[in-house]
Amino acid sequence: MTVRDRGALAAVAAGVAALTLAGLVACASRPAPDVGGDEARRLATPSGSASASSAGTEPTIPVASGDLPTDSRVPPTRLVIPRIGVTATVNPVGIDERSGDFAVPPSVDQIGWYRYGPGLETTAGSVVVAGHVDSAEQGKGAFFRLRELDRGDRMTVTGADGRERAYQVVAREEYAKTKIPLDRYFARDGSPRLTLITCGGPFDSKTRHYRDNIVVTAVPA
Repeated sequence: MTVRDRGALAAVAAGVAALTLAGLVACASRPAPDVGGDEARRLATPSGSASASSAGTEPTIPVASGDLPTDSRVPPTRLVIPRIGVTATVNPVGIDERSGDFAVPPSVDQIGWYRYGPGLETTAGSVVVAGHVDSAEQGKGAFFRLRELDRGDRMTVTGADGRERAYQVVAREEYAKTKIPLDRYFARDGSPRLTLITCGGPFDSKTRHYRDNIVVTAVPA
């Protein structure tokens, strides 16, 4: 099946209900300017294509029901980012059928891998990992400091095969959830890359969600 509701999908990695006041203040402050946007777009552009986006159309994220494909994909199981103190378990997730949102793990110290996209052995496309920034009940999430990452920062992803893979940050961007180019960040083509997503920007007390998404793009190091 295909998820087409941009409003729901734009909540990707929002996955947050009520949020702590402390987290609210910390994450609503003005972040550093975006870096590496041109590189992120270049990586998402298929060879021979002029553009990575479908201008004028709603982004479509392919999803499917059932078990993981029985191909050679390797799911990520652990993510370590020394620069921001992250050591987190990675769980395979999909789309919440009730809400249409990216099904981020309920425990904020864990993060989710979009299991209908590429795995770690991919030769093309975006391996998407998303996590909470914080929670009223649980406090700071694994991606609480994601917006602090900058070009050149390194991280290690361990796969289900036990092998560790190094990545290096090339871009950090912030989008309003209504404007994030989901087709770019969930693409199955373009250069192989790791995409980390969480929420950020100002907090809307009426909807109980942050306004924006923080997106970090990393490439094999």
